[in-house]
Amino acid sequence: MSAPAQAGPFTATRLLPLAQDLTDQYLMDLADLVSIDSGSYSAHGVNRVADWVEGRLDGLGFEVQRVSAGPPHPEIGDVVVARRTGSVPGGRRILLAGHMDTVFEDGTAAARPFRIDGTLAHGPGVSDDKGGLLAGITALEVLLRAGWEEFGEVVLLATPDEEIGSPASRPVTEAVAAGTDHALALECARENGDLVVERKGVADFELTVTGRAAHAGIEPERGANAALAAAHLVVGLQALNDRWEGVTVNVGVVRAGTRANIICPEAELRIEVRATSTDGLHRAAEAVRSLARHPAVPGTTTSVQQLDLCLPMEYTPAARSMYAVARTAAAELGLDLGGASTGGVGDANLIAGVGVPTLDGLGPVGGADHSPEEWLDVSTVPTRIAVLAATIAALAHAA
Repeated sequence: MSAPAQAGPFTATRLLPLAQDLTDQYLMDLADLVSIDSGSYSAHGVNRVADWVEGRLDGLGFEVQRVSAGPPHPEIGDVVVARRTGSVPGGRRILLAGHMDTVFEDGTAAARPFRIDGTLAHGPGVSDDKGGLLAGITALEVLLRAGWEEFGEVVLLATPDEEIGSPASRPVTEAVAAGTDHALALECARENGDLVVERKGVADFELTVTGRAAHAGIEPERGANAALAAAHLVVGLQALNDRWEGVTVNVGVVRAGTRANIICPEAELRIEVRATSTDGLHRAAEAVRSLARHPAVPGTTTSVQQLDLCLPMEYTPAARSMYAVARTAAAELGLDLGGASTGGVGDANLIAGVGVPTLDGLGPVGGADHSPEEWLDVSTVPTRIAVLAATIAALAHAA
């Protein structure tokens, strides 16, 4: 590591030259990371990325812990938790979080190798989330080169399974997040450069409708048609979309019956509720249960099982303050950072769900995630790293 820069405020303007100095290294590192197949179910590939992350952070003076998913998730790689203590005992604890997995199958990195066309880098995971994760690591290196030590603790969390809902890493993420003061999630910025200030939460439900079978031709009156009851439920559930602001309900799966000459005895619905607020999520969930308690077809009953719950990343007053800090840092470099709301769920939801103010989209500008056209605008790398570094320092210094 080079000698620390002179003392002074850790502003974006001051940190930008250091970020520019590291841009070539960033692009070489990004090429290395994108060349590794690390689909969510490829533990070997994810752990190769984890090895790289561990080595880089160890070299920056972090204490690095690897947490194995283990049973019942042997197909999922390790979680990386890296910590560094600053010079302020009891000072602010800042969490940076990104993920190492992608949505792509093994072999994709060879089929679509990393390349740069003009200002756009391409390759599997270049934006989601290898470019963002690497930006977080590079921002920490920028700060340390600048002599930054005025913080309580900085933690970097790299997860192996975000793209499949974090089934193995969720307990680790929630435990690591608990007690931190601020969290910056390292997904890349939106295509227009916006940060993400709000993410909907999600609750998944399975509804099982039980009716009574009967011969459809001889004695249909003895039956209770679960398919008909399910159809009424579909209409009622979809009507919930107009009830509360920021709440969506989708019936995604409907299954019913086995033969046309049998009054259908059982049906199944899979539904998803998304909401911008925890209150909205709970209100919609109760409405789902209320519809189930009042079947439209006599003789049928409906049971409700909640399969999953991920609370929203809400745009709270504390989150607004964090956004203002990032906007101030960006304004120094002539950037006007917008704030976007998204229906997508990520590890930021899990962190916000334990009460930590969270801001997302702190990586460089990217887009077309989950597709062969995925891209990262490399011209935004130094400025976004400088803004991220200045935001980290400002939040650590906050009263």
